[in-house]
Amino acid sequence: MRARKRSTILNVRDLRVERSATVILNDVSWRVKRGEHWAILGANGSGKTSLLNALTAYLSPSAGTIEVLGERYGESDWRELRKRVGLVSSSVRQMMADDEAALETVVSGKYAMIDYWGDPSVADLKRAAYILKSIECSHLTARPWRVLSQGERQRVLIGRALMADPPLMILDEPCAGLDPIAREHFLQFLQKLSRREGAPTLILVTHHVEEVIPAFSHVLLLKAGRVLAQGTTTAVLTSESLSRAFDSRVRLKIENGRYTMSITAKSRAVM
Repeated sequence: MRARKRSTILNVRDLRVERSATVILNDVSWRVKRGEHWAILGANGSGKTSLLNALTAYLSPSAGTIEVLGERYGESDWRELRKRVGLVSSSVRQMMADDEAALETVVSGKYAMIDYWGDPSVADLKRAAYILKSIECSHLTARPWRVLSQGERQRVLIGRALMADPPLMILDEPCAGLDPIAREHFLQFLQKLSRREGAPTLILVTHHVEEVIPAFSHVLLLKAGRVLAQGTTTAVLTSESLSRAFDSRVRLKIENGRYTMSITAKSRAVM
């Protein structure tokens, strides 16, 4: 039993979130084991962001249980737990101070604080510089947030998340706002990150199958607040399952480990 608990990064059971008589998530059960990387996929309104907010305790469950890194919601201090979960999202990106240098942004990740006002130690500065180098961003060390490109900002936020050496990293639509080339470079960076020794478990939230790179071994497919399918990427990502998820006739292709999706036009009745 203890071995199973140590191998489980995240365990959601019978999760229900209801607000003002509206059911947002219903009967969601999902378990992530160490060594797995998951993509959460679904159409707009499927419940992806709500599930993420429940995992990070910004949305309280109406029923069910949530366990993250062995800690159960309602029994543990989620403010402390957040320091062990790296989060990269547009909400974090929008809150960064314009004049904050990239090195300072990375340091702030150790304390899970935005606009960190403390006096970082020499050790913190050295670690932040090492992380920037490891993510190929040393040239951004002194560059303020306001002049960074969208792709550079996403990489720096990854570095910020790595500062606390988290066992779990959640990426909430990290490619939003990136042009096609910047998105591809960022996805290649994620692929490299996933292969590093001691890499955190990655959870990618997206509605683009093109972003489900080979690094992601498993997929959780949501529809209308429920789990439509979950399991290995090859088992879950099919034309049939995506057609159900997006309420359209979808054709899925895979080439060199990368997915593309197209909509098949419905045939018209012959008059």
